[in-house]
Amino acid sequence: MKSLIDNARSFSATHVADPRHAEHFQALEAGQSPDVLFITCSDSRVVPALITGARPGELFELRTAGNIVPAYPYDGRPSGEAATIEYAVRVLGVRDIVVCGHSHCGAVGAVVRGEDLSSVPAVRGWLDEAVPPDAPVRSLADESSDAADAVQTHALAQLEALREYPCVREGVEAGRLGLHAWYYEVHTGFVRVHRAEDGRPAFGVL
Repeated sequence: MKSLIDNARSFSATHVADPRHAEHFQALEAGQSPDVLFITCSDSRVVPALITGARPGELFELRTAGNIVPAYPYDGRPSGEAATIEYAVRVLGVRDIVVCGHSHCGAVGAVVRGEDLSSVPAVRGWLDEAVPPDAPVRSLADESSDAADAVQTHALAQLEALREYPCVREGVEAGRLGLHAWYYEVHTGFVRVHRAEDGRPAFGVL
């Protein structure tokens, strides 16, 4: 914690002293207008601003265990994930949504390997509800250490879940919104992107 506090102190002092930085931060007072909703895992090794080079105000982020987009809540009960997606699309007017999976994902690995999650019932319940028995990722037998195929298949499934959100469906159909799946290697820093013409789950160089 000490190193984080020291860095926060240094960051504050540096940006207050530099007029260029101060001007940028003052502009954020008027509001935000990010172009992209970036959905990724809560994993500490995944840092969206580091991967994309985004500055404050450029990315709207949603982080969940396993970068899961839960099914749209048709029962009317609100969820934080649905609220974040709806706000990004309908209020902020983002033009693109990226779902970014990553190598060595604990959540996806637990699903494909059928790990015992009895000691973490909330995690087990989240995965059971968000990744149903017929989910494409559950049919894979990916025993690799990085679970690359499973993570990529899972990321594509989250795009399909997004399409069920009324605000997303409307945006895509109107040509206002683009959906993208990325795969990030935590051990190399390499990023791959899915292209529709490549088939599934083909991810290639950005």
